[in-house]
Amino acid sequence: MRATLFATAATLAVGLLAGAGAQAQVTAFEGARVIVGDGRTIDNGTVVVDGAKISAVGAAGAVQVPAGATRVNLAGKTLMPALINTHTHPSDTREAMIKDLKQYAYYGVGAVLSMGATDGWNLLAMRAETIPGAARLRSAGRGITRPEEGRTTLPIWVSTEAEARKAVDDNADKKVDIIKLWVDDRDGKYEKLTPALYGPLIDEAHKKGLRASAHIFNLDDAKGLLRANLDAFAHSVRDKDVDDEIMTLLKAKPAFVLNPNLGARGVKTDLTWLKTSLPADEYQKVEAANVDNPKTNAAYGIQGRNLAKMNAAGVKIVMGTDGNIPWSHFVEMEDMVAGGMTPAQVITSATKTAAEFMRLPDMGTVEAGKSADLLVLDANPLENISNAHKISAVYLRGVAVDRSKLP
Repeated sequence: MRATLFATAATLAVGLLAGAGAQAQVTAFEGARVIVGDGRTIDNGTVVVDGAKISAVGAAGAVQVPAGATRVNLAGKTLMPALINTHTHPSDTREAMIKDLKQYAYYGVGAVLSMGATDGWNLLAMRAETIPGAARLRSAGRGITRPEEGRTTLPIWVSTEAEARKAVDDNADKKVDIIKLWVDDRDGKYEKLTPALYGPLIDEAHKKGLRASAHIFNLDDAKGLLRANLDAFAHSVRDKDVDDEIMTLLKAKPAFVLNPNLGARGVKTDLTWLKTSLPADEYQKVEAANVDNPKTNAAYGIQGRNLAKMNAAGVKIVMGTDGNIPWSHFVEMEDMVAGGMTPAQVITSATKTAAEFMRLPDMGTVEAGKSADLLVLDANPLENISNAHKISAVYLRGVAVDRSKLP
């Protein structure tokens, strides 16, 4: 029944938003709880969409709905910005990438950032495309690390300062959105980037007008990278609880951005909501891995405590999931709440703050002038963050995403 409802809603929405000829369709969404994305909420709100843009937002009665606009009653529902995933590793061919971006859109994501280990430079041109029913793409191009024989060769391997600076220059020439580097010995299997290498990497990125984000694991590496003026962590500290020294370093960098990227929590959770979208064999694989794991839970405990401490200190936080599972952002958001953030803080991290981090000025909030990238939910995620996956409809650039089946 849920799948049938999705199909009916999608068909209805497409019909409502389809323009007559070249004339843009004006649609007024009325009666929903509107989560703006910046911490504000409008009860019984009205959102007017003119073509691909939001033209007006406010409380019922405070917004004048244009004559002839199509009115959509969303009483009892929640309307919020489409989600933004700041850490993904999508596919490396055009056909597969389009499928990935459409699957992300199906699950409410309006934009993703590829973090430098899959598509490399091959698909950078897709960033300029508007693909119907697909999330937007941004990319770190080819990430940078020390030689890692036996692992993927898509990142650029560097062993000298000259190689490090050239790797950044090559990415800059391709106009990537951010520089990604890995500082990790992979459980002692490889030599990792040292300060003598990551210092020049970060410096060169800044000379080229780019920011640098680092995959990290250890607290000591995190401190060294902060001293080298890194802009963002693509993972949080995972080996031990953060101390006062790193908190002092973070306090001195108010623009610094943390993607906690918490990973598995190691506790069995309710994933039955995936049954309506995943093939039966895929769902069975998901459920087979959905078990209690004390060792994994202990590892999550370190990350959760670190997230709570950094969040309390006011560190900017964005939502990102790693990998390429198109619904994993819902799990990550639940894990972020379990780690001490409020649902409202998590939503802001996955909308407004994420849009700012990815430099998408027309996304992230439900405000006039912004792109009509909207998520309509059947329940309130401010009350329970798991309600974020109770999707009624998804709109990208003012057009309803076909959710009759998973692309």
